[in-house]
Amino acid sequence: MSAALTDEFGKVAVLMGGWSAERDISLLSGKAVLNALLENNIDAHGVDAGRDIADVLRAGCFDKVLIMLHGRGGEDGAMQGLLEVMGLPYTGSGILGSALAMDKLRCKQVWAAEGFPIPDYVLIETERDAQRALEQLGTPLIVKPALEGSSIGMSKVETAAEMLPAVDKARECQGAIIAERWITGGEYTAAILNHRVLPMIRLETDRQFYDFVAKYESADTRYICPCGLEAAAEERLGKIMLDAFDAIGASGWGRIDFMLDQQGDPWLIEANTVPGMTSHSLVPMAAKQAGIEFNQLVIEVLRSSHGRQA
Repeated sequence: MSAALTDEFGKVAVLMGGWSAERDISLLSGKAVLNALLENNIDAHGVDAGRDIADVLRAGCFDKVLIMLHGRGGEDGAMQGLLEVMGLPYTGSGILGSALAMDKLRCKQVWAAEGFPIPDYVLIETERDAQRALEQLGTPLIVKPALEGSSIGMSKVETAAEMLPAVDKARECQGAIIAERWITGGEYTAAILNHRVLPMIRLETDRQFYDFVAKYESADTRYICPCGLEAAAEERLGKIMLDAFDAIGASGWGRIDFMLDQQGDPWLIEANTVPGMTSHSLVPMAAKQAGIEFNQLVIEVLRSSHGRQA
């Protein structure tokens, strides 16, 4: 085992699994990250997070925690709060940044207040709200639950008849429901690593939108990196995405997803503070384009825990 890395990181817990709807993806990400740490001779241990996680971490005498939990209970500030109470340094965003990024409604409200471009949206609580969304936003539009990631519970609505079934699907996820104006144009993501914007990726899919199947199952999804934008345009957009990341209190590493409409104007869609690290995941692709191999990327993510105090 490398003495330098042992001294730098100590005993590391890789939190994965959990109890959210994204559990299976979290396990894939966690195992990939754990293997990378072990290949770097770091004293790393995989921990499938359950409701007894505080007892497990205390018994394990860990020095640091690398969070690979996607979704509620791991990416929404809850786990971050527990780790701060326990005095354990952890990777990624703190409580506030995690909570705001996970809550698409509150994230939009902060971005709108700060002047960032976001698609028009309507909060749906009743059938009347659903009708109002159709009237104000037109079709197509997209309906999404505010508290889920990986496009879980999302639907593209192209006719009025599809609206209520889409709302019912989103309601199964619990929490607030948003109807959002459909943006026609290119879909992009900006990965952020320790306050650096990595090369952007353009996403193309033959499905209705970049949904769960396109993200994790389809072999036909196309990832274009370099993304094809002029260097000056990518730099300008990168500044916007980094500022948007900072505006919600996010830190360490993460991702901002956005659209470019047919006029070339950007529209922020959402933030991710614990992005996937699977074979289909975007941050590793962007890092590779920047000359950062997967194992080194994981080390840099782990380094984002440095300096965090309880």
